[in-house]
Parts: sequence; C-alpha cells; structure tokens
Amino acid sequence: MSREKHLQRVLDCGVVAVVRFADPGPLVHVVEALAAGGVTVAEVTLTVPNALDVIRAAKARLGDRVLLGAGTVLDPETARAALLAGAEFVVAPNLNLDVIRVCRRYDKLVMPGAFTPTEVLAAWEAGADVVKVFPADVVGPAFFKALRGPLPQVKLMPTGGVDLSTAGEFLRAGAVCLGVGGQLVDPKLVAAGDFAGLTRLAEQYVDVVRRHRAG
Repeated sequence: MSREKHLQRVLDCGVVAVVRFADPGPLVHVVEALAAGGVTVAEVTLTVPNALDVIRAAKARLGDRVLLGAGTVLDPETARAALLAGAEFVVAPNLNLDVIRVCRRYDKLVMPGAFTPTEVLAAWEAGADVVKVFPADVVGPAFFKALRGPLPQVKLMPTGGVDLSTAGEFLRAGAVCLGVGGQLVDPKLVAAGDFAGLTRLAEQYVDVVRRHRAG
C-alpha cells in the first residue's frame, strides 16, 4: 500500500494509539484489542523493550487489520531499523530532518514532533506527512486554532494531554487526528490483562471522532 493510502488510513481512523508499557509481553494483544474497538492505527514506542519484535509479532498476527508504526524514533538509524522490522510509519517527539529523509527514501509516513510555529513549518517543509505537536497539553486546543490561521495546509496531531474530555476540542481546533497514549492504552488495564476494557476505551475515542465529523 502506498504512503498516500496509509496517510488516508490515519486520517480516516482519526486516532493513533501510542502503545507504551514496561513489559512487551501483552502488547500484541493490546494492539488487537484496540483494533477490535476501531482504533486501527498504532505506534509501538521504542522505549518498550524489544519494541521491534513487538512490531514484527503484531504484523504477523494482525496483518492489514492494523497500520503499525514505531514511536519515539530519535535518529535515522533507528528509523531505518524500524522500517525494516515492518513499521509502516515513524513518529518522533522531536524534529530530526534526517529521520524525515530516511522515511521519504523508503516512501513511508513520517510524523515528527514540533512545538513552536517555526518548528512546525520546518517539519512540514522538510516533508512531514503529519506534524505531531508535543506536548500538546502545555499549549492546549487554542494553540491549534491559532496555527490554523497562518498554516492551514499543515496537518497537525496533538499528543500529550489528549483524553476523552479534550479530544473533541482538539478536533474542533483543527487537529486532523489524535495521538493518544496512557488515556487509551491504560497501563492499569494492560497490567490486568483487561483487553475488553481497552476495546471499550477505543470505541469511545472512535465515537468522539465520529461525532465531530458528523457535525
């Protein structure tokens, strides 16, 4: 599938699950549970031990049911390793132009992090498909609304501080999708093996996106 189709899949879903947990053991089941609830785009952060093995195992189990990416990718060497492991997109908390170049070379989605208007525009001009604004809770939805004025062409994704109470606000302010971590991939549910609970949470976030788009 092409990078453009993968991007459309991210936009259609509207939620990118940030999968982070100290124990990699249950994470394939976590991704599966999220997909059952409609969140079919997930990044496994490279702070997870053996994260690339998790990506490989999840792809083997779920195939095209989920668009899998790698998160917390800080340098081009790690980006290439993640792509070779099967990641279809790369997400970072920071802006590293070499990471963008590697993803472009392999025709893969890239969502670098930025915080200021200068960083947002630099990421976009360098070839970002979506710019991740992180940490979004520091600036809030008003920042997204303000950026949309001079930079309406830039696709923005808030990460950090996105929960069920703020998700709709970020979407109304102009976010094209939401990066959601612990408020969706709840560590307590993961630790308890409550995959049904994760599915219910995923359904709630998908419903927020659906209601926003329905007006």
